[in-house]
Amino acid sequence: MVSKVEINKKKKENSLYEAAYDLFTTKGIHDTAINDIVKKAGVAKGTFYLYFRDKYDLLDRIVLNKSAHVLCEAVKNTRLDSFDTFEEELLSFVDYIIEYFKGDKLLLKLIYKNLSWGTFRMAYKDYEEIHEIYNMFERGYEDSSIPKEEVEKILFMIVELTGSVCYSCIILNEPANIDEMKPILFNTIKKMI
Repeated sequence: MVSKVEINKKKKENSLYEAAYDLFTTKGIHDTAINDIVKKAGVAKGTFYLYFRDKYDLLDRIVLNKSAHVLCEAVKNTRLDSFDTFEEELLSFVDYIIEYFKGDKLLLKLIYKNLSWGTFRMAYKDYEEIHEIYNMFERGYEDSSIPKEEVEKILFMIVELTGSVCYSCIILNEPANIDEMKPILFNTIKKMI
């Protein structure tokens, strides 16, 4: 059974996460001070340092958790359908990520540089759904002569490409909007796999 103290600690930590996420996405990271975060969270400044070294430590954890959440949601959504080919399954996975970010531009602005291979590696041990992404790729390449290390590198390139294209096209609308770029992105991914 979880003690009252543990419940209170978790509440405070969650309050800090929520406050920081809200401030980082509305004010920006550089314009948000630790004092702003603790004030919004309703906790003492010393409490902040029980959980985090500095605001960048908190930011790193938020980015990891939010990025992993998007990837896990994409896996769960992809699992709801059955596919005839690995290509269809992979494009469904990527499409979910794109549509998610179209609906949550603030999150995309916050994590865009971090929807990356590093996120996969850090989240792998804590999120079962991340294992499913690897499994999807392993199944997709099981009849291939491509070594496992190369499969991992292809996965790396697809995640990096998807994150970059989402940011450029959704946030900057460059070189075009995401709906115009999506078919080109999908064709590029097809060629990669």
